Amino acid sequence: MALHSLTVRTLAKATAKATISAARAAAFRILREVEDGRMHSDDLLRTRAVNRLSAVDRNLATALVLGVLRWQIWLDHEVKQLLAKPNAKLDPPIRIALRMGALQLLRMERIPARAAIDESVELTKSSGHHFASRMVNAVLRKLAVKVEKGSASGHDFSRAEDATKQDGASAPAARNAAELALATAHPAWLVERWVAHFGLDQALALCTHGQSQSALNLRLADPAAEAELASEGVTLAPGSLLSAARTVVSGDATATHAFREGRIRMQDEGSQLVAELAAVCTAPNRKIEKIGDVCAAPGGKTLILAERFPQAKIVACEASETRAEQLAKRLAILSPRVVCHIVDASTLGAGEAFDLVLADVPCSGTGTLGRNPEIRHRLTPDDFARQAERQRAILAAALHALAPGGRLIYSTCSLEPEENELVVAAVLAEDSSARQISLAEAIHTLDARGLLAAGALERLRNSLTAEGALRLLPGAMPTDGFFVALIERVG
Repeated sequence: MALHSLTVRTLAKATAKATISAARAAAFRILREVEDGRMHSDDLLRTRAVNRLSAVDRNLATALVLGVLRWQIWLDHEVKQLLAKPNAKLDPPIRIALRMGALQLLRMERIPARAAIDESVELTKSSGHHFASRMVNAVLRKLAVKVEKGSASGHDFSRAEDATKQDGASAPAARNAAELALATAHPAWLVERWVAHFGLDQALALCTHGQSQSALNLRLADPAAEAELASEGVTLAPGSLLSAARTVVSGDATATHAFREGRIRMQDEGSQLVAELAAVCTAPNRKIEKIGDVCAAPGGKTLILAERFPQAKIVACEASETRAEQLAKRLAILSPRVVCHIVDASTLGAGEAFDLVLADVPCSGTGTLGRNPEIRHRLTPDDFARQAERQRAILAAALHALAPGGRLIYSTCSLEPEENELVVAAVLAEDSSARQISLAEAIHTLDARGLLAAGALERLRNSLTAEGALRLLPGAMPTDGFFVALIERVG
């Protein structure tokens, strides 16, 4: 709980004549665009406007944006208790100003309460809601007094964890899920699903991951780059799963010569693992001449496949014209061996005759909530069925694009069964020429080739499902959430 040196008397004397700092103005603008559903926070935080801010302002803007998106459900709960009309529908700019102010009061101890309140009021006015600015001022002052008195409810993870353990397996799951959802600012319906699928302890781990800043991982395409990064002030730690992966401990790896030259790449370790598994899952003694990466953007996995198969032709497909253009630019250095096509993966057919296919399909992204916190606010329970329909179409088409004896990796960054094992089962039930194969051998091959980090073999073997697919669950594994299945075309 954040406590501020702010008394009721000080609050009474506070004025709302503050100017709006560059950091808060940028955060307010980004949160409004995210609320409108126009762009993702990750993209908006990398725009020129944000990059022009000072380092201090850029860090504060990032903390405000990600903090509001991660804690929005809980912040709204706290604010609602202080509204004169708790069920009143507030315009988006007013909601965002209240969330920003509440976040600073409740979770950002170094920010003076007066600055949090006054600038939130000014942001409300700047959006054209002069009348509502009085309400914002009053609500945030009340909240500041609650914080000073220690009576704000706070974000009590220990209480949520205790709730998951009380009465053992006999505890009512819905009650515990609801308490866990509020304490960790996740949608109750989503947490209820996770409790049902994975149990209370793992659901808590998933929620905790969703409220944490994801580790910043990179791939050493050139091992010599590690020493260069150290000389430029970047401190790295070994990867948890892969020998070529590193975790950035401190410093800005994206400002180094090695990053600009493509000798290191920023990429989650789980994402790297998907491509490494694809590279070792091929049938024994099969020559790999043509590879399809059928949902290739942004291209990190394509680059790993190009490293592992330097003689093969790779066809990188992307349905979005904008993303395809960005992909082609990134992969241009590998032309003509790697070609990019603007194509809907669900339209692929037998004429392709790929020896190997990577189908990292579009999904709900519930395994990446730590990295993409706004996903939780956009998802609905119906989205999984809609995603699954698209995924089944892509997987069925990709299997038909395989040559006989060819193999395919199907992967998502989703935690949901509808997008993962149920998609694989549904497609295989309708295609007698394909079969699922356990990834156990591929994992052992990675270890035998020295591509796994120390201790990773056992962790990965323990993450295999009964069908031999790999399920990486955040909390249990030090990565985003991923599902990976191996399928072979037998005729």
